[in-house]
Amino acid sequence: MKNILLFLSFLLLSIQLLAQDTAFTTYYEKSDYLGTPRYSETIDFCKKLDKVSPLLCFTTFGKSPQGRDLPLLIADKNGNFTPEAVRKSGNVVLLIQACIHAGESDGKDAGLMLLRDIAVYKTSLPLLDHVTLLFIPILNTDGHERFGPYNRINQNGPEEMGWRTTAQNLNLNRDFMKADAPEMQSWLRLYNNWLPDFFVDCHVTDGADFQYTMTYALETNGSMEKGLSAWTANVCEPYLVDEMKKSGFPVFPYVQFRNWHDPRSGLTLGVAPPMLSQGYTAVQNRPGLLIETHMLKPYKARVTSTYNMLEHTLELLNKEYKTLQNLVAKADDYTSGESFRKEPFPVSFSESFADSVKTEFLGFEYTIDTSDLTGGLWFKYDNQKPTNWELTLFPDCKADKFVKLPEAYLIPPQYNLVIERLSLHGVKMTPLKQEVTCSVRSSRFRNVRWQQKSYEGHHKLTYELADTIEKRSFAAGTMLVDMNQRTARVIAHLLEPASPDSYATWGFFDAALEQKEYSESYVMETMAREMIKKNPALKKEFEQKKASDKAFASDPDAMLNWFYSKSPYWDSRFNLYPVGRIVDRKELKQIE
Repeated sequence: MKNILLFLSFLLLSIQLLAQDTAFTTYYEKSDYLGTPRYSETIDFCKKLDKVSPLLCFTTFGKSPQGRDLPLLIADKNGNFTPEAVRKSGNVVLLIQACIHAGESDGKDAGLMLLRDIAVYKTSLPLLDHVTLLFIPILNTDGHERFGPYNRINQNGPEEMGWRTTAQNLNLNRDFMKADAPEMQSWLRLYNNWLPDFFVDCHVTDGADFQYTMTYALETNGSMEKGLSAWTANVCEPYLVDEMKKSGFPVFPYVQFRNWHDPRSGLTLGVAPPMLSQGYTAVQNRPGLLIETHMLKPYKARVTSTYNMLEHTLELLNKEYKTLQNLVAKADDYTSGESFRKEPFPVSFSESFADSVKTEFLGFEYTIDTSDLTGGLWFKYDNQKPTNWELTLFPDCKADKFVKLPEAYLIPPQYNLVIERLSLHGVKMTPLKQEVTCSVRSSRFRNVRWQQKSYEGHHKLTYELADTIEKRSFAAGTMLVDMNQRTARVIAHLLEPASPDSYATWGFFDAALEQKEYSESYVMETMAREMIKKNPALKKEFEQKKASDKAFASDPDAMLNWFYSKSPYWDSRFNLYPVGRIVDRKELKQIE
């Protein structure tokens, strides 16, 4: 009888464990690793995890344009679910996001399994010893629900997936700086509230075919503070590479090919601009890891490799949490200090071909033919013929554009959109209580050209800049942005018009580049002759202009407008960058 009771007890326990396993089996696992859940199913699973585990908290941090909540799971071993409580606990904060491109769902399915294993099954509970984990399973919620089997032509699974862009057709991974999308604005509020010490963004890559299931990117080439860059290059990267190899998934840096699709042409590394996720966290003085699983690999392999990379990242942060916290604090202190502004600040980078190394690359044999259909190059990869190449890698990047940072910026109050966007980035500003006249560095735009094709809802600009020091007046309510703050790198990229990601480049100041007053030809013909008579040198300048510019010489309106621009009636603010830069801290102290 006793043996029967023991058997029945064991059977009941087994049934209970089996029921628990079934209850927390993810949609992805139930689909035999071929499918990914819809938005509602993802939210339901997150809420189920929250309900069963005191280590998890499900919440939301904003709404999409179509009204969907933006989901967030917080995992903390001690049940600390606010930034204040986590900071007091001494934990580092890790932010992992998935589905910023909603067709790339690997990170969502990997993250849900990982949090389930940590908080419900408790098989990986030590991963939360010194780390608080924030997980966004779907950032692009509207794009996620544009669901279908044909959304990723280059991708091998899942069976159905979301769409790359948002309902507003914006690519969120081009929006970190300009912050047009409501989803990105909510993300920035979340980010600057928590200020995660480390960040992971989960993607699926296009490009050439090769053996690696995963490539990755870490910012080590100059866009991040030196101490953090050194830790990322010398501690973080080697650890993750070694551990992924042990897990059966050798990884390689996310490289570009000198000739697209052609690995044998040579490999280059780049610096991510701050409009991209890991580029943005770098200028916020926080390392970011970009995961790029390979589109053609089976979905199960891609999700498994992502799971392993997330797991190893947590392992690393538990080992290095104190070091990373100290380095982040030092980077913030340095960026907010005067020594940061002593050296010219790089705002753009490009590949450097000055030096190269040989590296092993796990590829596939391929041929390059000329297409009889299009006449273009046709790359034919043979994934039945793996090969280990020794390829040329150009590992370095060069800063190709620098700016001299000021002590502070002055943003006129009428540019409220710029002011609002800066506040989303955690930038501290102080409004002037009264009108102020002070000496500033000003920029004038010349040879302005708008990009003909729209890019992310904007027609970006190219231009030349002429800088002068001059006295200018700024109205009460003008925002004073002191550079003695930890977001100084972000501020520089947004407010220096030479930066490729500046608000000027994105077109936030376009109206300042529009001529609003014009002269009538019958007035200007007379006035031009009077101007030449009074100033003979003007005649010489005019003739030189005609000789050097054929278009100008054949355009009577342009010539008369040129004379108008030399008259006292000309708009002194035309092509003037509205933002002023205070270069002398003594001047700044006088107006504070």
